[in-house]
Amino acid sequence: MHEHHHEEHLGSSEFITDIVIGMSDGLTVPFALAAGLSGAVHTNDIVVTAGIAEIVAGSIAMGLGGYLAGRTEIEHYESELKREYEEVERVPEREKQEVRDVFAEYGLSKHLQDEIADELAKDKKKWVDFMMKFELGLEQPNQHRATKSAATIGISYIIGGLIPLSPYFFTTNPIDGLKYSCIATLICLFVFGYFKSKVTGQPPFIGALKVTTIGAIAAAAAFFVAKALE
Repeated sequence: MHEHHHEEHLGSSEFITDIVIGMSDGLTVPFALAAGLSGAVHTNDIVVTAGIAEIVAGSIAMGLGGYLAGRTEIEHYESELKREYEEVERVPEREKQEVRDVFAEYGLSKHLQDEIADELAKDKKKWVDFMMKFELGLEQPNQHRATKSAATIGISYIIGGLIPLSPYFFTTNPIDGLKYSCIATLICLFVFGYFKSKVTGQPPFIGALKVTTIGAIAAAAAFFVAKALE
């Protein structure tokens, strides 16, 4: 009896990547902004107002960036697909040779290379799909990728941004707000960094420390610069 071999692979990597992009900036940028303002102002209202404005602007900018990146990926794929169809029509022998070259790299015999190239050439769509994947290294992107990416990044940014800002709603002065903000945000950065590293196959504890350290340095720099300018 053969045991069933189960391979673990990371699924929905694009979705996870978008969450990571949104959350990492959402936790870090508003945290640094709030810390900087806490060193320069004496009322929570200013910190909260500026923080909310930054979260709104940041989520829109990040979401738009994700949308444009998704659209660029789709447009690039469609452009290359069109060119491949034109090439199999215009220079079929050259394209068949490129198929042979792919399998030559895997050590297949010349006879098998010729057979595979001839078989693929019988179905233009499969031929082009093969060339897109193995010659150009391009996978067909999801047509809804741009919209989903924009929404995921934007929402993740908002969720991340509200964490460092929320203590200022419940405290009486910016310094107290900053203390609780530091505790909440650094804990969230550590947890976020841990799971981010875990799903991407990196050492979780080291990854968590890196993410937390970056956030802490950014906030500390903003605070002391604001104090110095004050």
